[in-house]
Amino acid sequence: MTRNQLAAMIDHTLLKPTATTRDIRQLCIEAMAEGFAAVCVNPAHVAYAAKILAGSRVAVCTVIGFPLGATTPSVKKKEAEEAVRNGAREVDMVINIGALKEGNYDLVVADIRGVVEAVTALLPGGLVKVIIETGYLNHGEKITACRLVRQAGAHYVKTSTGFGPGGATVEDVKLLRENLPPEMGVKASGGIRTTGQALALIEAGAARLGTSAGQALLAGLQKQ
Repeated sequence: MTRNQLAAMIDHTLLKPTATTRDIRQLCIEAMAEGFAAVCVNPAHVAYAAKILAGSRVAVCTVIGFPLGATTPSVKKKEAEEAVRNGAREVDMVINIGALKEGNYDLVVADIRGVVEAVTALLPGGLVKVIIETGYLNHGEKITACRLVRQAGAHYVKTSTGFGPGGATVEDVKLLRENLPPEMGVKASGGIRTTGQALALIEAGAARLGTSAGQALLAGLQKQ
């Protein structure tokens, strides 16, 4: 894998609650310099990031219902609409984890579908990635989550928020990839710190990596 190929799979991420506009500006500058796919920021920073990245190939990604996924469908939908209007081109939403675990699949699907409809109505071609927070789920629940995300019309399944238990693993990425159609992607996120780890996740089937260590991953690739 070349440096440019790896960079194009990275969502350069800063979701810390302490992030300032100076931090977001630096994140965007780094993303443009490295050729990352996107920056991933909290909704409060979307408009500013979009202004900095205007005219570049780097997309603005944001998070919806983050990090717990426990807000109502209508709130997630409204949050997604506002994010797109502010310049987001991709949204990573957190599922209603409790609804999944108790078998309330209609709610899980409706929750996701509302965000998908909000995004695609305002931005044809906009991406919705669904965070299932694998650290809370057993094997069967992960498979079920893939089915529900597909049913709801989203574009990616994402492993983790980075704020829950555990993070991206090769085993989980393989499982998700095996249970999704080819046109849907897998985003690995949470605890990705080394180039070897990143390459293993890509080999397992990840099409995107969510990480705050993107520059270190690229530097490590050059040393291999």
